[in-house]
Amino acid sequence: MSVSSHVSALQKKHATLSQTIESEQRSLASDDLQIAEMKREKLRLKEEISRLSS
Repeated sequence: MSVSSHVSALQKKHATLSQTIESEQRSLASDDLQIAEMKREKLRLKEEISRLSS
């Protein structure tokens, strides 16, 4: 897998996770702990994308 295709895959995961977080935050029965975990994963993906793009 080339670096650019790996970055593209990470960007897709990041966007999907962002949509999931937004959806969960709108839900009345949202789990704050689960949302926090998803946000940490989203940040990890963002850092990995940034590192690979440099």
